[in-house]
Amino acid sequence: MTRASGILFPISSLPSRFGIGCFSQEAFDFVDFLAASGQTYWQVLPFGPTGFGDSPYQCVSAFAGNPYFVSPETLIQEGLLTWDECWSRDFGKDEERVDYGALYNNRLDLLRTAFGRFRSQGLDRDRDYLDFLKRESFWLKDYALYMAFKEKYHGYAWTDWFDADRDRDPDAMEEIRLERADTIAFFCFVQYKFDQQLRALRAYAAEKGVRIIGDIPFYAAMDSVDSWAHPEIFRFDKDLVPVVVAGCPPDAHSKTGQLWGNPIYDWKVLKKSGYDWWIRRIRRSYEMMDVIRIDHFNGFDSYYEVPYGDETAENGTLCKGPGMSFFRALKKELGDLEIIAEDLGEITKSSQKLLKDTGFPGMKVLQYAFDWSESSWYLTYRHERNCVVYTGTHDNTTTRAWIEETSDHDRDFARRFINSVNTDYGQFVWDFIREAYRSPADLCIVPLQDYLVKGKEARINEPGTIGSNWQWRLPANFLSDNLARSIRELAALYGRIPAPEKEEETEA
Repeated sequence: MTRASGILFPISSLPSRFGIGCFSQEAFDFVDFLAASGQTYWQVLPFGPTGFGDSPYQCVSAFAGNPYFVSPETLIQEGLLTWDECWSRDFGKDEERVDYGALYNNRLDLLRTAFGRFRSQGLDRDRDYLDFLKRESFWLKDYALYMAFKEKYHGYAWTDWFDADRDRDPDAMEEIRLERADTIAFFCFVQYKFDQQLRALRAYAAEKGVRIIGDIPFYAAMDSVDSWAHPEIFRFDKDLVPVVVAGCPPDAHSKTGQLWGNPIYDWKVLKKSGYDWWIRRIRRSYEMMDVIRIDHFNGFDSYYEVPYGDETAENGTLCKGPGMSFFRALKKELGDLEIIAEDLGEITKSSQKLLKDTGFPGMKVLQYAFDWSESSWYLTYRHERNCVVYTGTHDNTTTRAWIEETSDHDRDFARRFINSVNTDYGQFVWDFIREAYRSPADLCIVPLQDYLVKGKEARINEPGTIGSNWQWRLPANFLSDNLARSIRELAALYGRIPAPEKEEETEA
């Protein structure tokens, strides 16, 4: 990477008329804001369809897109919906919080109306649509089938289905294709519109000099088409029951560890196939994003597996991951890759070596830098160029909330380190951001909430909790030209505006 900066802002957090951020005009407006702010990157969270708990890191598919991100306004422009049809449905009343219950009850119903017109106009025979179905057939057929089965079972995961459906019995598969042909076609249509709208947004961003950093989870979800359609790549027994599941060993933060419950990959089987499923997944990811951030990158070095059925993670085992064998296979098939490694958590010599051998940039989070030791790995003087510095991530609280809630020692150390004499917390936050910009790191990413000096009410996710995560949204018309100028001044001052643009400004 060249020296640059970007903003972390989930698609779901965009302002919108209909309950959740999507690929509507507001997304294009945010690209304009990024360009005006001298930013080169827009980092988002995983694009996948969320399941129970609404987490984008527990996706129903590792390949599909979130139906909620399809813009109703664009469908109106295409003559597939009317304004009355959109306004007549309840998508939630709070413009600063996503109401996933309202979306679940009403958003797909709205898209079904659009699908009916799509078919009645004969657009399901359009060449572009047919090409999409063929191009994405590897994952799309199974995804649409899975969603048809989930409709049949009222949302239950495949582990709770009748044996024939769970085991993909050929007769059961043929039966669902006949019985729910319209449902299968509908979910293909939704993915087509997701793909079409995201491509338009990416093209617009490219014109503005903005690149999208997407995110992919390391693990697949148990309730996913991936574990149902490809059980051979997971550690399941002959009855398709997990032998082990993912977790985290006990540590200072949790005496019993963390039990995540995701199925564990069978890396021996994957290696024999040349890591085919993963290569297809990465290839598909580059259809949706310009740069990939791999969550839990350290899992490729080592991962923790817990016997299925255990109530805690205390009896788990640390296992060796595929290591460089996996990344050599990726490079052979896909060439040089732009990947950011989320290497947070426990850092070992082995995981450091894997990161170095791949050449990918790791992450440095400033909120982790200021602790009792005063010599943290994350302090800016320890940063190398080939890394990405963040003030915080989607899993952290906002920087303002961190300043308010951290210990007196850590707050004082942060003040001394970044030379902040501001008693006002708002100015302190901007001094914190300035320290990130000063870092030697090639790339600096700052969550939008930090620029807005938001408190804990704007936190995206608090790991280990449920009920209020992934909900924060930005109100409409909240971003100002003054804010864009202030961000641009930082980017210019610390050499994070691409060189051609800086030369044009000098000439002007």
